Amino acid sequence: MSMRAFLFGALTSVFFISGAMANDVTGVWETVEGKSHVEISACEGNKYCGKIIWLKEPNTEKGTPKLDINNQDESLRNRPIEGIQILKDLEKVSENEWDDGTIYNPEDGNTYSSEMVLMDENTLNVSGCVLFICKEQTWTRLKD
Repeated sequence: MSMRAFLFGALTSVFFISGAMANDVTGVWETVEGKSHVEISACEGNKYCGKIIWLKEPNTEKGTPKLDINNQDESLRNRPIEGIQILKDLEKVSENEWDDGTIYNPEDGNTYSSEMVLMDENTLNVSGCVLFICKEQTWTRLKD
């Protein structure tokens, strides 16, 4: 194998690997104002989910873990916020977009329809919508 063919193959491999990683939404993301870290991973049926793995302020003033006290389901109000799955069932609909999922907001206890758009390797726009009213946040990828 000539050196030219080897270098071409190596560069082509790097290009395809970096291209694949450029639209990979999995990983740990910091939410707005650094309030929490959400780990996004593949879940059932080629969908994507995300759970809170870290909170900037994990405890109440009394020193106990913050609980999901605003949840619409009273039986879930005693679970800690850290560890809650907030993103569910997002389907990849294009190279950098995921849709048809839901996002849970522990601050108000409501679940909204959701979509995500990967703006670049380290910037993710996440939106939650009720009817035609949407709120969007920009999350930042955390490095390992």
